[in-house]
Amino acid sequence: MSTNIDISQITKELEKTILDFKVKTEPANIGRILTLSDGVCFIDGLTEAGYGEILDFSDGLKGLVMNLEPDRIGAIVLGSGEKLKEGSEVRTTGKTLTIGAGEDLLGRVINPLGIPLDGKGSVRRDKEMPLEKAAAGVIERQSVSESLSTGLTAIDALVPIGRGQRELIIGDRGLGKTAIAMDAIINQKNTGVVCIYVAIGQKQSKVAQLVARLEQEGVLSNTIIVSASAAEVAALQYIAPYAGCALGEYFMEAGKHALVIYDDLSKHAWAYRQLSLLLKRPSGREAYPGDIFYLHSRLLERAAKMSDRKGGGSLTALPIVETQAGDLSAYIPTNIISITDGQIFLDADLFNAGVRPAINVGLSVSRVGGAAQEKAMKQVAGKLKLELAQFRELATFAQFGADLDKNTQEKLNRGSRLMEVIKQPQFQPLPLEKQVILLLSATEGLWDETPVAQVKEKSDKMLNYFETAKKDLLTVIAKEKKLSPVVRQEIVEAIREFIRSL
Repeated sequence: MSTNIDISQITKELEKTILDFKVKTEPANIGRILTLSDGVCFIDGLTEAGYGEILDFSDGLKGLVMNLEPDRIGAIVLGSGEKLKEGSEVRTTGKTLTIGAGEDLLGRVINPLGIPLDGKGSVRRDKEMPLEKAAAGVIERQSVSESLSTGLTAIDALVPIGRGQRELIIGDRGLGKTAIAMDAIINQKNTGVVCIYVAIGQKQSKVAQLVARLEQEGVLSNTIIVSASAAEVAALQYIAPYAGCALGEYFMEAGKHALVIYDDLSKHAWAYRQLSLLLKRPSGREAYPGDIFYLHSRLLERAAKMSDRKGGGSLTALPIVETQAGDLSAYIPTNIISITDGQIFLDADLFNAGVRPAINVGLSVSRVGGAAQEKAMKQVAGKLKLELAQFRELATFAQFGADLDKNTQEKLNRGSRLMEVIKQPQFQPLPLEKQVILLLSATEGLWDETPVAQVKEKSDKMLNYFETAKKDLLTVIAKEKKLSPVVRQEIVEAIREFIRSL
């Protein structure tokens, strides 16, 4: 018995294997810290490091490559780094930054690395989600078509938000920006929308109060809190919104709906400016680096309403930005306004006058939410924005004590009652059907004979009246989400009946 062996073929295979063989030298993946300052270090020896790669420090800390220079790399330390020193060993990992995502994170408070902060033990993670990721393309998306109700009449009527939208909340400190976000979260109870609240540079006490309130309202079990408090290093504040976005994408890719709130991106920009200056990057306007626009655009562009072929999930973003003395033309506000699909601007004068939420109708806009607004709301709020904007202009003019004609007086009277109707205390979001009845009562002029000071109190009593005596009408609006002429007339008659009974 004999076998034919092709010696030439074996020789060729051996030669190919030898030529393809490469010796991996350890020094290429090990470096040493040259300088270390405020959580930013420069490292020598990591010739194979890539931008955005995770580094392992000798004491178990992680780092993130931010600068690639000819003879060294710049990295940020994702932690305190107190034990690090010049000369400490650093290794590359070949990995990029991810965060573990899963249903078990609901109801938990974590840091941007996914480490629990609430003392409730470890969490099971179903999937690793990259913090940095290219936004979904146009073909993978569909138009915003579903409403995301905040429960705040002024917003749902005037600047409606749709699932998959990016709506900026902007205003000076202490005007209720976080309050709007909180009400939006509370209003998602029993809607199936997962909420992610990202606290950037906030006081730990404020985050604790927020968590306690969400638990009291029964919505914490449907919410993830990502906290990078003011006590944390700038590096963790920098990656915090990307961590929150990655968690939102996990639910979006599963065909669910998620709402992520970035509170706030002003502090995020400050953290990035600090890191950039320490990395010796050239500074630009207001000492911000030149890529500050790209920093936020690559974050907010990831909000989307996915196509049915991609599961139909959505990620809605509500970024918050703080202004100084109402200056909308500052660098960061103008940057983020140009990225988002509209803004809710809170006015200090309105806030001081007792209007809650203090929304400036003239400067607030929603560029796509109207396409997702419920039909019943459109039917009663069509001219509301124009009437309120006219009222503010006329109210300013009337302060000079000029004689006013009858038509102007009527607009002022109607506008002042509209303002009373849309006032709303915090933590009391209203369902669609009650918002529709409130707005219908005002736009139909049914409060025109009621003293302005009594409108708010009596309109609240009216809602209680509908809850007890006219619940069938509330049910019809909630089910149909539109007003037929017959139902509209029945509601108007019921309101008139209530007002006569007062």
